Amino acid sequence: MKKNIIRQEKVLSYLIEEYIQSVEPVSSKLISEKYIKDASPATIRIDLNKLEKSNLIYQPHTSAGRVPTIKGYRKYIDQVMQEYRNSEYEKTDLLREIIVKNYRDTPLALHYIMQLLARETDQLSFVAEPEVSYGYLDKLDVFKISSDKLLFVVSLDSGLDKTVILKCDHSIGEQQLRAIVRYVNDEFVGLRLYDIQNKYLDEVSDQVTEENTLLRLFLDELNNAITEISSYFIHFDGNISFLEQPEFDDKSSILTFLGFIQRQDHLVRIMQKYDSKDSLNILLGEDLGQPELANYSLIYAKYEIFGIPGFLGVLGPVRMDYRKNIPIIKEIARIITKTTKKGMMVPQNDRK
Repeated sequence: MKKNIIRQEKVLSYLIEEYIQSVEPVSSKLISEKYIKDASPATIRIDLNKLEKSNLIYQPHTSAGRVPTIKGYRKYIDQVMQEYRNSEYEKTDLLREIIVKNYRDTPLALHYIMQLLARETDQLSFVAEPEVSYGYLDKLDVFKISSDKLLFVVSLDSGLDKTVILKCDHSIGEQQLRAIVRYVNDEFVGLRLYDIQNKYLDEVSDQVTEENTLLRLFLDELNNAITEISSYFIHFDGNISFLEQPEFDDKSSILTFLGFIQRQDHLVRIMQKYDSKDSLNILLGEDLGQPELANYSLIYAKYEIFGIPGFLGVLGPVRMDYRKNIPIIKEIARIITKTTKKGMMVPQNDRK
């Protein structure tokens, strides 16, 4: 690669890193004096002009320095991604300790991990709970809480419990309910929820006689319960410093951002849409699907707990510290997957 091309890449990298820290347009003089001392401001200015023609940076005001464009951030991130393999997360032991210490309570472990992620990145962290349809049933409990409502408690072998209250239009006695739940546990414990819903419920229903309509109706309710709990649910956590960033100086920006994170279904669809074989993804600006989110960024990775997938990451301004955040998020997801795969939390039941 030619020396001037290498220097231009360095100029872009230094400009973005300086802008991330200062939130001020960056001048050729500053880059020359602070970063590339063997190149004159005039030489750096030529590089900046070429970067601007490539739409990697722009000049917000006449006689001002330059700031990066979304395209510029993308190129910079490509550079960082090539380097992150040499970066290690310094608190891997702390992370493993959190997972092992809370091995009987997966949601609590994920909560502590989310708090750690917020502290480490100074951005709004999130954890999308594991998609429980990939989990294996450990136990089903169902309680009658009123004449027409049932409380379903679905316990997975990963330690994750999901509850849902459903309205029940048919009458069922306490003794009948206990008998049916005992039967369902005998039939389905150890099976994956997805398989229960898409295969075994139909097989069992076909075997139910017309005289036992109550069991058939209950199996319909169980199907509804699995559908209800199978969606991702996203938890957010952020330090107060998150809202102290210049991007949240006005009320409109805050409301726009809060409105976005409240649409959990939209956020999940975006992550699933761009999910790839890569264990980490970065979405910028228009990737988020709304023009008003052009100045925001999403970094997320997929993790697994006993093969049950979920997402975790951070949301924040496009002007965030990618060099620091990328390895943190990637390593946290990797360590969760590796630690639980080794069976350090809760041993997985064998499939029937």
